[in-house]
Amino acid sequence: MSLPASTLASTQHAVFDIKRPITRYAPSMWGDTFLQYASESKEVSENVKQQADILKEEVKMMFQSSNQNIMQKLNFIDSIQRFGISYHFQEEINETLEQIHNTFTKNNTIIISEDSNHHFLALLFRLLRQQGYQISSNVFNKFKNDQGKFNETLANDIQGLCSLYEAAHLRTHKDAILEEACDFANTQLKSLADKLSPSIATQINHCLRQPFNKSLPKFEARYHMTLYEEDPSHNKTLLTFARVDLNILQKMHQKEIGIITKWWKKLNIVKKVPYARDRLVEGYLWALAFSSQPEYNKARMFVGKLMALAAILDDTYDAYGTIQELELFTEAIQRWDISPIESLPQCMKVVFETILELCEEIKLETSESGKSSFVVPRFTQAICELVKGYMVEAKWCQEGFVPTYDEYKVNGILTAAFIPLMISLIGLGEFTTKDVFDWFFNDLKIVEAVSIIGRLLNDTSSHKFEQQRVHVASAVECCMKQYNISQSEAYNFIRKDVEDYWKVINEECLKLNDIPKSVLEIVVNYARVAEVTYENHQDKFTNADLLKDYISSLLLDPVRINEH
Repeated sequence: MSLPASTLASTQHAVFDIKRPITRYAPSMWGDTFLQYASESKEVSENVKQQADILKEEVKMMFQSSNQNIMQKLNFIDSIQRFGISYHFQEEINETLEQIHNTFTKNNTIIISEDSNHHFLALLFRLLRQQGYQISSNVFNKFKNDQGKFNETLANDIQGLCSLYEAAHLRTHKDAILEEACDFANTQLKSLADKLSPSIATQINHCLRQPFNKSLPKFEARYHMTLYEEDPSHNKTLLTFARVDLNILQKMHQKEIGIITKWWKKLNIVKKVPYARDRLVEGYLWALAFSSQPEYNKARMFVGKLMALAAILDDTYDAYGTIQELELFTEAIQRWDISPIESLPQCMKVVFETILELCEEIKLETSESGKSSFVVPRFTQAICELVKGYMVEAKWCQEGFVPTYDEYKVNGILTAAFIPLMISLIGLGEFTTKDVFDWFFNDLKIVEAVSIIGRLLNDTSSHKFEQQRVHVASAVECCMKQYNISQSEAYNFIRKDVEDYWKVINEECLKLNDIPKSVLEIVVNYARVAEVTYENHQDKFTNADLLKDYISSLLLDPVRINEH
């Protein structure tokens, strides 16, 4: 029902007198850069397709090679995963690791031989745990001396230390030795980085910044390809295929970002909603982080749109709307009815209408596959929960209320926007079933862990900027108040909390043998892209120039292909 005419008139008149907590965000740095891709043909030539098919078959044959010893097989799989091409060879990887598990472990304990070096044991442990095998971490006792300390021989073994550091990031709450190993490897590697050549130091620092379990292979693929090529014994076929595949995917991704850029321009959001961040490209980068594979083509475009809209919703609640306006706006979304907001500024109506448009889009897309009956209700519910979370924060802000750190995290599960993003991506994926969807809504541990990691990392990167204006207390302020600690101490407390949630993720991934690995990867990739986006307490999503190199690498610059 519409508001009375007298109320409408008075509210519209009052809009001009309202003091809003508006902030100035930098405009999008990309302008119309990607618009051209909407109309350009991004079809891959038949020659390139044929080249890719031939190379792929040659790589597949290498899995059957009797010339590779166990160490070569492990390094081969590691390289495939680091290049972001494992989705082509998952069956072969599964079979090879199953054979290795059957041969080199007993009762999920790695069988140690005399010639097992640090790198071999750490890499074997990591690849098997990543695969879902519940391998005991007791194998790392071999790295210790009689005094219970890590051997001095390991202290100068750069490859062994890096592999140990990588393996330690698969720790659970039961892996005390991996906690110790992580601290030891971190300390030793930092010490070595200060003493060695700049190129080796760069490799060490990259390992410390981006351990594999927290990294996004497609984002780091070029770095690892460059490093791999410097090894005189590198496999030219594997490297060439990885580069060809990257360029093929890039063409598909360029078409996607072109299409959603055209949609964004047609909506004219930048002019109609001038108070909000224009971060469509960065939103699509997050969608790309969740999955770059062809079968998630439609899902990726939808999630790119939704991510950009989530940023606008966030800004509507904490950088524009008054508490009265936001209550009406929230009511309208709960009812899926525009009548409660007839009196509100036009820009807020535009936001609401865009939400409705996306709801219609996901309904249409899932109707074709017969999944709308279980995807659409969950999606609309998730949007309702998201704005409820924003509304809670708006009320806290108005009241000057600082919740406890734990209270803040409970609401943060909603405001992280993880749930609607995952519903969209999983729901629009080609291989999603109702069973997978039901799992997602019943496994609260992994949903909570991933959401809270995103919320906490976002807060530690953005709170200084946000607290310059009237703004709700972030996780940092809540933590400082509850525990009576300094900002620096709060950062350390939150980082430890994040690491504990990573342990929960690792524990859940070891339990979930019935869930497709590709779906689990998508879920965990939310935490990984948060680690990248909010690294070093920098909000790279808002300060988008800090994501420029990733965007250029993934969406603009093809990789050079040497003659094979």
